[in-house]
Amino acid sequence: MDASVRILPLVLEDVCFEVGGDLLLRNISIRLDTGPRTVILGPNGAGKSLTLRICHGLLAPTRGSVHWYRRIPGEPVFQHQAMVFQRSVLLRRSVAANVEYALRLRGLSKTVRKSTVVDALNVVGLLPLRDRPARVLSMGEQQRLALARAWALRPQVLFLDEPTANLDPSATRAVEEIIDVFHRAGTKIVMTTHDLGQARRIADEVLFFHRGRLVEFSPSDEFFSQPRTPEAAAFVKGELLW
Repeated sequence: MDASVRILPLVLEDVCFEVGGDLLLRNISIRLDTGPRTVILGPNGAGKSLTLRICHGLLAPTRGSVHWYRRIPGEPVFQHQAMVFQRSVLLRRSVAANVEYALRLRGLSKTVRKSTVVDALNVVGLLPLRDRPARVLSMGEQQRLALARAWALRPQVLFLDEPTANLDPSATRAVEEIIDVFHRAGTKIVMTTHDLGQARRIADEVLFFHRGRLVEFSPSDEFFSQPRTPEAAAFVKGELLW
């Protein structure tokens, strides 16, 4: 991470997203700051992933605005944030080459790329598999590779969209441990999940979404012990929402 460049806080103001006359996000206003791990929680279809894509810049809101703070005017925000999806697309190359390719796109020298690849793969426990074709890895190993590829860029902010949704408990635990390493290194974690147990383990603060609305935004201990809305209280109890 480049300490001379600051992109947080990220502010969404009255963000709406509409498709074909359907309003999928309604007046979302959020400020995300450096530090706490932010978990966007809610049932399927609540608008979690859509919000994450708008934050990352993959989608533009149909109404409202998205603002990043930038210490150096004109510094491209995309160079300081990254995103990992539920199912990441891996290149038909080796494990190491998947990470190296992202670094080459940034224009880094071969020497820097080589050392950074080793460091990133070591962090996620894939260094012994560096020469293996990426697409023969297990699901858990592929997701760890996607994390390594994102981490190699040293993002200030890492967006994670249900990164363990398709993984077994062992692979989920490994991914959560890697996320904790990134957090302790100073990367801002913004992550979606519908898994209450995972949110309890990871979240420092919770944004709870339901039907395209931000229903609650509070510290995680308050959210789980004293939810302020009927929707959040029902979700914490494990009740079905629609």
